[in-house]
Amino acid sequence: MSTTLKVNGMTCMHCVSAVKNALEQLPGVKTAEVSLEKAQAVVTGEADVQAMLTAIKEEGYSAEAQ
Repeated sequence: MSTTLKVNGMTCMHCVSAVKNALEQLPGVKTAEVSLEKAQAVVTGEADVQAMLTAIKEEGYSAEAQ
C-alpha cells in the first residue's frame, strides 16, 4: 500500500531528512520517499495515516493526506 502526504514547511534537505527519518521510525513503514520540490512524502507500507501525520507534526511540519 502506498500513501501520499502533502508536507508543508520544508525548506531544505535537512527538512527532507527529518521527515523521512520520522516516517521510517513508524511501525509498518517499509519506505518513505520525501520530495522537497513536490512538498510531499510517498510512504509504502501499512502504517496508520494519522500516525504518519502526527510524526511529521512532531518534527515541526504540517501534513495532510492526499
